[in-house]
Amino acid sequence: MKLYTKILIALLAGAVLGVMAKAYDVVWLRDTLLAIEPVGTAFIRLMTMIVLPLVVSSLLVGTASLGDAQRVGRVGGRTLAFSVVVTIVAACVGLAVFHVIRPGSGLDPAVRDQLAARFTGQAESAVRVQTPLVQTIVEIIPRNPFKALTDLDLLAVVFFTIVFGVATGTLSDARRAPIISFFDAVNDVSMVMIRWVMKLAPYGVFALSGAVFANFGVELLGSLLLFCVAVAAGEVVYGVGVLAIVVRALVMMNPVTFFRKIGRAPLVAFSTSSSNAALPVSIEVAETELGVSKKIAGFVLPLSATLSKSGSALYKAVAVMFIGQVYGVHLGAAQQLVIVLASTASAISGAGVPGSGMVTILIVLNAVGMSAQAQAGVALVVGVDRLLDMIRTTVNVVGQTVGVAYVARAEGERLHTAIDQRTIPVAQESRAGAVAPTASMPPVALGAQERDTTPVAR
Repeated sequence: MKLYTKILIALLAGAVLGVMAKAYDVVWLRDTLLAIEPVGTAFIRLMTMIVLPLVVSSLLVGTASLGDAQRVGRVGGRTLAFSVVVTIVAACVGLAVFHVIRPGSGLDPAVRDQLAARFTGQAESAVRVQTPLVQTIVEIIPRNPFKALTDLDLLAVVFFTIVFGVATGTLSDARRAPIISFFDAVNDVSMVMIRWVMKLAPYGVFALSGAVFANFGVELLGSLLLFCVAVAAGEVVYGVGVLAIVVRALVMMNPVTFFRKIGRAPLVAFSTSSSNAALPVSIEVAETELGVSKKIAGFVLPLSATLSKSGSALYKAVAVMFIGQVYGVHLGAAQQLVIVLASTASAISGAGVPGSGMVTILIVLNAVGMSAQAQAGVALVVGVDRLLDMIRTTVNVVGQTVGVAYVARAEGERLHTAIDQRTIPVAQESRAGAVAPTASMPPVALGAQERDTTPVAR
């Protein structure tokens, strides 16, 4: 049985048992599911443990292997442009779905106040840790890169690693080779650790899903059902509809084939609610299933994990409109434009860890003049945030894999598609990175320590 099948079975089994324990008040089952939740937490910590060595090594090797700063800027520019555009589109999709469903119009005020009171403590905590957007942007530049590493400040780590990688790329081959060789070895070790940890994935996923549904069941979701439906519908329309069009038009691949190939990464994202935890798997499927080169995957995906969170932007747009509707705050066309821009900015500045959306949503509420409703608004939606976090994180990761496939195509790489296997001549790539161009394949500058990207039958 394949790993992603085991993960899916574990996820469904945990969900069914959790709902049964909550719905039928099976105390012993609920206590058991809550007692094993640390197994899931340990799984997330193990995945997170690998993130920093993987990000630093893959991003540095990818950046240095790209060669000159001009190409780094081109690849980085494409990644940034793709991330911003799809995130804006996602926020607009969220607004459109909200206006169709209008989830806040029929919510019982008594239910609203009960939910807000229940989660006031968590809301107050979110308010206290809020960081202004300008300060967030400034703090991307680390004063101490080693402190950024220990604090797991991924944006600052990515910024320093890119600068260091670009500087490494300017060195002579003799001086650059030992640095790339060392970090390439670190990357290989990280991938071995990923394979070890992923063997524990079904057990961790079962523990996480069982605890979530044992806590929330269907009772809490029932109070905010339309809000959940609006967010889920928007994520499906965007993730399956819009991104499928992008895959067909820009990646030139059958969307069904694409989604099947990357299936493991969204499953890990859904079960952990962390795009950072799913990053190692995203890199693996990009390289082995899609055929993206090591240097492009190693540069684009760590960058996308911090920049490309379109599913989160969609969620924030729907949530802010929902909060405004519940509390009677009219948000016109101008305010909705601000919501789109602020949702995009806050999604980019948010961390790829569970629950970060609860904090960054405050940026959007303040941007549209709803600071008075900010704390109560967060308290209103935080009850269902954990479940919706699973959905939006899945869409985030799908968008990131679409992005790396697009950048690889734009850079002239040949992916593992049925069309490529029929029409593209085989190009052998050495470990040194030299590619022999063919009549139908233009030469592409490739970096050191890169694997063979010859399409294979799958």
